[in-house]
Amino acid sequence: MPDDETPVIAKPDELLALHRIAEELFDVLKRWFDVPDSVPLNLVDVDAVILEMSDPVMIAALAMRKLQALRLLATPGVRTSSDVVLAIVNDLERALVQAPVMRLKLRASTVDWDVAFAQLEVGEHPSRGGHLPHEVTEADPEADYFRELHAGVHAAAFAVFEVSNGEICLLD
Repeated sequence: MPDDETPVIAKPDELLALHRIAEELFDVLKRWFDVPDSVPLNLVDVDAVILEMSDPVMIAALAMRKLQALRLLATPGVRTSSDVVLAIVNDLERALVQAPVMRLKLRASTVDWDVAFAQLEVGEHPSRGGHLPHEVTEADPEADYFRELHAGVHAAAFAVFEVSNGEICLLD
């Protein structure tokens, strides 16, 4: 835990870049998963989380909350510590890795397949709800962009680790 003798180091540029990256990731998750503006947490008992943690919308919402925190920590003038930044990035990692695939699974689960097949038979393209690829081999530009942003989160974490020499330090 940082104390009065903990060194204070300037935030690396990669961490400062998270201010923009966190906002963009936040917006993409909100759009992909149609996350409402407010999400209640069920705290009835310790096991109440079981259903929530398998819901892609709730997973995205919790990741968005971590992105809010990360954006705050990436703000110039907001002092933080290296361990806090790395802990939030670590917590966020699984959701960011899974988000592109969860997005496709969620879309597939909400398609009215009878309507989609009927549209195909008359030569129409079924509604895809975004810019999803038409073929399995086709690139998904939105997912590629998301992965670029995600790489920026990694770059910030590595930069924080390097500037701190793996030690807990204050970042200002």
